[in-house]
Formats: sequence, C-alpha cells, structure tokens
Amino acid sequence: MSGLIIVGAGPLIGRSVARRFGREGLPVAVVARRPAAAEEVAAAVRADGGRAVAFAADATDEKGLRAALDAAVEAHGVPDAVVYNAGLIRADRLGELASDEFLETLAVNVVGALTAAAHLGPRMAATGGGAFLITGGMPQPLASHVSLSLGKAGVRAAADMLAQELGPSGVHVATVTVADEVRPGTAYDPDDIADLYWELYRQSPEEWEREVLFAR
Repeated sequence: MSGLIIVGAGPLIGRSVARRFGREGLPVAVVARRPAAAEEVAAAVRADGGRAVAFAADATDEKGLRAALDAAVEAHGVPDAVVYNAGLIRADRLGELASDEFLETLAVNVVGALTAAAHLGPRMAATGGGAFLITGGMPQPLASHVSLSLGKAGVRAAADMLAQELGPSGVHVATVTVADEVRPGTAYDPDDIADLYWELYRQSPEEWEREVLFAR
C-alpha cells in the first residue's frame, strides 16, 4: 500500500482521518498551510505507531500545492487514497464579503481540490486506481453562510465531474458531507467521521457511493 495524502490536515477531521488510515497500516503524507500544523498531525500518526511525513503548502497556491504533492509521492509513492480536507469556513450574509475574500473561499474549498485531483488522479488511475475523497458540508444552503454554502455546493459539482473523469479508470471519487459543527466528544466527533472516509476507501467498485451524509 502506497498510502494516504491528506490536504488540509487540521486538528479535527484531518487529524482523525490521518490517524485512522495510519492505524490501518497506510503511510500518511500530511499537507497543511502551516508547517507546525502539518507536523503535529504527522506526529500524532507516528505516536500511534504509523509512518507519516509532513509538508507545508497553501491550497490556494497552485505551484506550492503541486510541489508538496510531488514531495509526498516521492516519499511514499503514488497514493492509494487522497483526502482533500482544506476548507475556509466563514459566516457571511449577502454582500458582506468583498470579492477577493469570496474568491479566496472558493479557491480553498473548490479550486484546490480540482488542482489536487488533476495532479494526482491520472497517476492514481495509471497505477491501479484508489480513492479521492473530499470533505463536504452544508447539506442545505443557508443565507447566513453564503460563501460556505456555495463552496460546498461547488464541492458536490466537482465530485460529480471528477467521478465522470476518473471513475472509469478506477478512481473512486466521493464526498463526506458533514451536517454540523465538528467537536470531539459530541455527536459530531471527528473520530466517528473519520470512519466514513475509511469505509469509502475500502468500497469495491460495485459499492461506490458518491456522497455520504454524516448527520445526527
């Protein structure tokens, strides 16, 4: 197994997903905007007995993101699984964000996922397939979260298009849509959510799901 690359490995879902895959024996490459954040998650994987390396890249920096993905491939090989977990969460109503702030949200939530898929998807297909999983949210759009609602709707559309592009070559593209705030020790515990990513990764082509809703 050549492992997992996770982009956007924060202290909640990202950390839990990295640890979940690491405990199953997959080497993990962690990509996060801040070097300290990436290393913290990698250290948590290693503390569980897994193998992990850390790289810093901003999901909105195409050149930097591609370089980090190349470094991850060099470390562990073409991945069996990619989890795109980068997200910019804002509460904003109509007209409250300047255009550049709105575009930044879309760049993190949607465009970075497309960059990662374009960079790694064909290589995954050429080496036998795998899973490309994206963290979604906002099952229903809310006027109180305009940029996030549109960004997560974009995630669904992106997953559909990526599935059309990569699915026939053996790459399972899916989203995990989380319906509420993630907090440890609650109904939305990140460790419980991480189990869904593992289940999607383990699905056979006959079982592939496009979107799994985590709602309690």
